[in-house]
Amino acid sequence: MKRQFALLCLLMLLGTQTLFAQQKQIFAETPAQQKQRMAWWTDARFGMFVHWGLYSLAARHEWVKNYEKLNDQQYQKYFDRFNPDQFDPNAWAKQAKSAGMKYMVLTTKHHEGFCLFDSKYTDYKSTKTAAKRDLVREYVNACRNNGLKVGFYYSLLDWHHPDYTVDNIYPTRPANGSDSAYTRMNVGRDMAKYRAYLKNQITELLTNYGKIDVIWMDFSFPNKNGHGKGKDDWGSIELIKLARKLQPGIIINNRLNLEEYRDGADFETPEQVKPAELEKYKGKLWETCQTFSGSWGYYRDENSWKTHRQLLDLLITSVANGGNLILNVGPTARGEFDYRANRALDSLAYWMRANNKAIYGCTYAPDQYKTAAGDRVTYDPLKKILYVHLFNYPTDGKIGLPGYGKVKYAQFLHDSSELKMTTSGDELTLVLPKKKPIYEVPVLQLFLE
Repeated sequence: MKRQFALLCLLMLLGTQTLFAQQKQIFAETPAQQKQRMAWWTDARFGMFVHWGLYSLAARHEWVKNYEKLNDQQYQKYFDRFNPDQFDPNAWAKQAKSAGMKYMVLTTKHHEGFCLFDSKYTDYKSTKTAAKRDLVREYVNACRNNGLKVGFYYSLLDWHHPDYTVDNIYPTRPANGSDSAYTRMNVGRDMAKYRAYLKNQITELLTNYGKIDVIWMDFSFPNKNGHGKGKDDWGSIELIKLARKLQPGIIINNRLNLEEYRDGADFETPEQVKPAELEKYKGKLWETCQTFSGSWGYYRDENSWKTHRQLLDLLITSVANGGNLILNVGPTARGEFDYRANRALDSLAYWMRANNKAIYGCTYAPDQYKTAAGDRVTYDPLKKILYVHLFNYPTDGKIGLPGYGKVKYAQFLHDSSELKMTTSGDELTLVLPKKKPIYEVPVLQLFLE
């Protein structure tokens, strides 16, 4: 009996150790404390990404240096001609705010290595171009002046730094991909020195610009065909600790390759996925990053721009599954949003002005509240209000909602006009005008008992 008890204790101990191993933590923060720290972000639901750099002059994708295998000398012409004479970050911030976005995230440095801020650790920066300006500082001030939370994107990759080792997505990587070829190309390069560079620049960004609300560090690709990079290459543990030390309230994305830690990231980042794929993230903290078109950077000749309906689908479906949407704009080399981006933002502004209550502070509804195929439902748990988003407006002016028997009042959200309702058992029936309201996706506002 004693041996059985001892064995039971040993098994319980091993089980506890396994549990702890699965829940390794970097910080002492509890889930409740994390929830409180991220409350503004989960309430906001909608933000703007801005991808801007030297690649805006090429105007054919932000990975142009990689895709066309350009070396530093070939790419230098973009640095020499970078002069964004129409750059007005206040205009950017006003457009984001008008579209209903609550925060912005700017690429302070993308994979090309060019810095939009006045770093003292490189001359490959905006202040050394014809711009002669710290563009990040102006962006930060514009966000604050317009009541937007401030976010930074910072690339862990750097295709310009002399100590960054050649890997399998480096622009001038070996054609044959052999280990010996990589070894030869990396003679004289030192990732330890590059890690110090990362740490120094993150310190600058999180020290010199006041309170920073979000940071995206992008991205890891460990062991990819034997020549990738992950947490050990970046010094990810040190970077995340540094970020939290300098900005205790900051929110950090999940691309540092720290998946083994419960707190190695604050949110997941499904990128360019279709709305139907977002349901699998329900119950997690996440933000889907999406483009208006097929490119993050300005792409003059790219024509696969999303329609107003597709953009609303991304936004509404994100919230209906408990997540955020961050939509990207790639400004031109002169520093402006092009007409297609402005048109998309204006269309979102029109819808959000009338329907933002169905977005802010909302999440997925309790399981009993289903909708017809194609429609979506979001839920404000504090006010106990359901929002039914009608992607398929009923042609006969009636809509039946099984499981909605506890609704006490119904109206359109855009104008607060009453909708006649009847209940039969647990099913709610609403009478709608046969003529669809002027919004692409009208929203029903249902107040629960």
